Amino acid sequence: MAVETIARLAESGRAEVPVYAIGVDRRIATRLLDLAGSPIFMAEGIFAAEIVRELRDRGLLAEAYALRRSRTVTFARRLSRDLTERRKPPALLVRRGLQLLRAEPVVLRRQVALGCRAASAGRIVREVRAMAGAPDPAGTHGEPAVN
Repeated sequence: MAVETIARLAESGRAEVPVYAIGVDRRIATRLLDLAGSPIFMAEGIFAAEIVRELRDRGLLAEAYALRRSRTVTFARRLSRDLTERRKPPALLVRRGLQLLRAEPVVLRRQVALGCRAASAGRIVREVRAMAGAPDPAGTHGEPAVN
């Protein structure tokens, strides 16, 4: 389903995409995504690496990245987001976060094996800007803003 949705986006610039509710672990709706003429778009998700090969075979993929950053930074950001959004009970979020922290090297290796390229956030931002033909804003060197 994801590959077909991406194909529609690439062809027409519009597609219905799922809306997920993390707290209930399921899709709850769909919404129309309109690229408004953008020359490129990014898709992300926990299963994104699973469709890299098919997207590449169909000529629908400019690049596939696996974000490489400090595991402790990822843990802290994930926990902060999940607690703020009250996605699950706090104790569960901490346990799950620690499990994901330990598993991250294995996950990254698997994503690379499935066709993704491991890269830092700064490198990804610089490369996507270049793909879109957008100049690198002076002084940022492709580093994303910290939220």
